[in-house]
Amino acid sequence: MKDKDIKMVDVTLHIDEEIGLDQREKLRDTVLGNDGVMAAAIQLKTPHVMIVEYDPDRVTSAQLLEMVTATGVHAELSGF
Repeated sequence: MKDKDIKMVDVTLHIDEEIGLDQREKLRDTVLGNDGVMAAAIQLKTPHVMIVEYDPDRVTSAQLLEMVTATGVHAELSGF
C-alpha cells in the first residue's frame, strides 16, 4: 500500500471508570501498538475520553473498542 492510499479517521471512546495515569498510559500504548493506529490520546483534563486516529482499511472502531475492553476497562464508542 502506498502512503497516499492511507485513510485516516478518528473515533472517540468513553472510558466508564476512573483509571489512574499509569493505567491510561498502558491503555494508550496498547491501542497504539495496533497496526493501522496512527495516534491515541487521553488528555489529563478529560480522563474518560480516548481519541484514536486510525486507518479504517486496517482496523475497525469495533476492534479498537474490543482492544480496550480486553484490558478490563469498561468503555463504549461515543457518538455512535
